[in-house]
Amino acid sequence: MRPMPIVVGPVAAAVLLVFANAVMAANPTRIAETGAYLLGNAYRCGVADDRVVRAGKVIRQLIAAAADDASERSAAKSRFAEIFRENARAEGNGHTPIPPCRTVVMQFERLEQFRDRTSHR
Repeated sequence: MRPMPIVVGPVAAAVLLVFANAVMAANPTRIAETGAYLLGNAYRCGVADDRVVRAGKVIRQLIAAAADDASERSAAKSRFAEIFRENARAEGNGHTPIPPCRTVVMQFERLEQFRDRTSHR
């Protein structure tokens, strides 16, 4: 039997890291918080209401897909509403830095492009 190459250790570690990040990304509360931060700031930056609403539907679908049960989904939706309200105000919440609108709109458009690509499947 040949000895295993040394390269396998780093490759296995990289695969494990990617898997761990995928699991963390599927956390419905994290999805809600991230989505609400982006959409609240998009609203603050003047992105049209209908665009924010459409993007919100995508976030709700992601939350529903990631949630294990109704209580987890409900908690994530509540967190989404809380963070959206905090970030939608023009003056901010006083605790979170206010990102520049140019950056917000650019990230919002990336979310829209993702939605457009995945809705045609």
